[in-house]
Amino acid sequence: MTPREIVQATLDFANPPRVARSFAPSDIVFTSCDTLAQITPWTQIDEHRWQRVDIWGNVWQRVDATSMGEVVKGALDDLTQLWDYTFPNLIDPEGYRPVQRQREAHPDSWLIGALPGFTFNIARKMRRLECYLMDLLVERDLIRHLHDRIDDLLEAMIVNYASAGVDAIMAPEDWGTQRTTLISPRLWFQEFYPRFERLFAAAHAHGLRVFMHSCGQMEAIVPGLIKAGVDVLQFDQPDLHGIDTLATHQQTSKITFWCPVDIQTTLQTRDCEVIQAKAREMLDKLWRGRGGFIAGYYSDNRSIGLDPQWQHCACEAFLKYGVRERYR
Repeated sequence: MTPREIVQATLDFANPPRVARSFAPSDIVFTSCDTLAQITPWTQIDEHRWQRVDIWGNVWQRVDATSMGEVVKGALDDLTQLWDYTFPNLIDPEGYRPVQRQREAHPDSWLIGALPGFTFNIARKMRRLECYLMDLLVERDLIRHLHDRIDDLLEAMIVNYASAGVDAIMAPEDWGTQRTTLISPRLWFQEFYPRFERLFAAAHAHGLRVFMHSCGQMEAIVPGLIKAGVDVLQFDQPDLHGIDTLATHQQTSKITFWCPVDIQTTLQTRDCEVIQAKAREMLDKLWRGRGGFIAGYYSDNRSIGLDPQWQHCACEAFLKYGVRERYR
């Protein structure tokens, strides 16, 4: 089977011959429209700070040379500025020519079109998180107008990605702290669940699968995301949820989890035996030779303070034990 077929069988729970993977040689290739690449480069502004501006007009800073950084100034200082705000041009089909070229260059790989986030991820950066969380409570009409405009933009992106030939779309959407969701589950279901339903349905209507990354403890909304139609949840901290808890979701849904060995707990032991035992547990409980799991790799070892050898231990276990013959 080609890598593309391996991922397809994984999502369909159709007994792929081996576990799908995102470490080299990866089954997955990412692509994006050209507008998403128009972010200003990181510029060092003093001894300990780098800065850039994204396509929305948000100002980012970071304190090292490799991390993703965070927004320090949102594009909208005040929500009333929304009426004069010009959204980036993510709608023009011409901007998706690079995606078409990626499809042609990687016909046998699973091609994912990158979204800049779903509604929450984009809006909270435009307002900065602390202001945005207050907006959700006291500026409901204005914030819903902002959300609606973002959703319209995202749906147009989904249609363009489908026309360009991707297999799936994926968005980063961090919903949790280390303990709980950033907003109450009740508010999430009121404001965001219908938006996920709309966008996921649009993707499925155009033959695309929906992948979503999220950090933090957000188990309270995982059932809602599954019901809304997400196909793959990518977690870098699966132990925060619990492998058994994730496996429970698969008893009633064809939900696939894409995870490395937990970057904050197991990998930090720097014990190859412990790391490989966890990789094997994830295969035995989430993949089981039938699908439903993609073996992941966290790309920035430096930011989590690890030598690449520790993730190499996990990769070795995924390759050794992630074969269907073990489960027959």
